[in-house]
Order: sequence, then C-alpha cells, then structure tokens
Amino acid sequence: MIDPADYGDFETAWCPGCGNFPILKAVKTVLAGAGIAPHQVLFVSGIGQAAKTPHYLNANFFNGLHGRALHVATGAKLANPELVVIVESGDGCTYGEGGNHFLAALRRNLDLTLIVHDNQIYGLTKGQASPTSEEGFVTKAQPEGVQQEPFHPLATAVALHGGFVARSLSGMADHMVEMIRQGIAHKGFSLIDILQPCVSFNKVNTFGWYKKRCYELPAEYDPTDWEAAMKTAMSWGEKIPVGVIYQNDRSDYAARLPVLKAGPLVGRKTAPAVLGRILSRYL
Repeated sequence: MIDPADYGDFETAWCPGCGNFPILKAVKTVLAGAGIAPHQVLFVSGIGQAAKTPHYLNANFFNGLHGRALHVATGAKLANPELVVIVESGDGCTYGEGGNHFLAALRRNLDLTLIVHDNQIYGLTKGQASPTSEEGFVTKAQPEGVQQEPFHPLATAVALHGGFVARSLSGMADHMVEMIRQGIAHKGFSLIDILQPCVSFNKVNTFGWYKKRCYELPAEYDPTDWEAAMKTAMSWGEKIPVGVIYQNDRSDYAARLPVLKAGPLVGRKTAPAVLGRILSRYL
C-alpha cells in the first residue's frame, strides 16, 4: 500500500501562504490513493516557482528549460509508456515560453497529465505579468498596466479538442484532488489548470478574490458538449466555473504510431548496422 509520505517531505523555497503547497499535497494524495509508487512516476517541469514542485517529491523527475517541459515528457512517454508522466509548471512557463509545445501536446493527445499552477504572474522573476494576467494589471515591469488581452488556456484547449480539460482552485482541496485524479486516469492528454494565489506579487487575484468567484459546475453539465464547453471555458470575471470543462475519447497518439506496435522502445536492442546506415545518410 502506497502512502503520501512515500513521496517525501522536503523544505521548500515557497512563500508562506503560496498556493503551491496545497497543490503539492493534492498530487501526493492522488498518486498514493491510486496505488502509484514513486518509481512509477516521472515528473517533468520547466523553470519557475511552480516548476520547483518535482524538487519536493521523492520520485523520478526532469527539470529542464523554461517552457520546454512538454516535449521532454512526450519523449519519455513514447519511450516508456508504462511511466505515469506528469508535467508541472506555472502559467508563464507553460503558456508563454512553452506556448507552441502546449498547442502541439493538445493536438497529439499523448497520455500525459499537465498540471498548471496558474497565479496570473511570474513569481520566480519577481512579479511581471504572465500570459493569463488581466488587461490593465499593473506590475513593476508593466507600470501602465498590461496592454493586451489575456490568454485563455482552457478555451484554447477546448478549441483544439484536448482530451481532458479541467480547472480547479488551490483552496478547494477535495475538488482539486478529484480533478487531478480524473486527469491522471484519463487516457489521453489532460490539462488541469489550477488557480492559486501568489501572496508576494499578485495583490489582485488573492485567495479571497478567487473564493468569491469560483463555483463548481452543476451535476447536469455535460463535458462532452463541445459548443457548451467553449462557452464555459470563456466564462471569466464575476463567475469562474471549476470542474471538468471538456472531455472526449480521442485515441492516444502513441496508439497511432506503427513503430510502437512492437512494444515499448525501452528495453529494445539496437542494431548497430542499421543505425550506421541511417547515420551515413547525413554524412
């Protein structure tokens, strides 16, 4: 039996009150509850406060470049499909520097889970606006306010028919655990965008601000209805829906690759002669 304690307890570099803490706890709770041992998981992240999450987990992890987590995770999952591959990073790393990789991952629909710590700010680099910051949001780097529309990650994911698209709030512990659980269980690409406060640099989108606006989608909501999901994904402001926004049963990308029909790449023997012929074409 797996216990959350198996994933370790580490001193962090996060500020007291940061939304990263409950997200970390939720991830450990889900993995332990699913009976997934630390050696069966690979965490991949980029750069940022959220991207430090794998540092505080007793599990396999790859901490790479800013915005470059998804393509590393893609390679790992294709090579070893038995791994549970989870990508964790912030809104800036994922939707800014990693924007193109985010779009590619949605299109491929490989069996990965992407957990985005969305605090609408760049925390590690001390508070400039991120892609999800509201228009008019004032920071030290944008003293006259943000002069562009915010990026809508959930609407983008729904528009590209992402396999599993959900939102939660770091202050809704049980709800967050359920969204992560469903995301990991889904066979295909899963996005869980988790709203969270940055207590140091975002004095607008506070815990109270989120708590006042976030509401759970009703039981009768149908996440397979694409048109309704698009409308729900664009809902933001005085009312912010949380829950499974959209879900479909598109086939996993790996299932469409002929090279994988013979089994995982991990453990296969290489044929030096064949490899030599391939390399000779580039000489």
